[in-house]
Amino acid sequence: MVKKQTTMGSVLVTENFFLDLVSDAIQDCYGVVGMSHTDTLQNLKTLLFKKEVAKKGVRITGTEDHLIIDLHIEVLHGVPIAAIVKSIVHRVKYSVEEATGFHVSKINVFVDGMRLE
Repeated sequence: MVKKQTTMGSVLVTENFFLDLVSDAIQDCYGVVGMSHTDTLQNLKTLLFKKEVAKKGVRITGTEDHLIIDLHIEVLHGVPIAAIVKSIVHRVKYSVEEATGFHVSKINVFVDGMRLE
């Protein structure tokens, strides 16, 4: 949960809201075919329980002044990766800042795989 203090009080935004917001923004980007697990524990949970982990591919850290977003994606073969990443960074930053008012200081995009779809 991220908390921001304003003149009118506190604003609390849950991690699930950020995850949904970021995931929706990424899915609309051309060339992205899926999200990858951010760590081995998520991968193990998926294998054991046969269902996807809610946080798949997204990790958000930081404070109210500096949000850092890590994204793990899989891309479509043949599409320029640099163009995909640039589009993702722009769209995620705009979506989060517009919806929440929190400043995104850094977005790290990790391309973990490529698919022929």
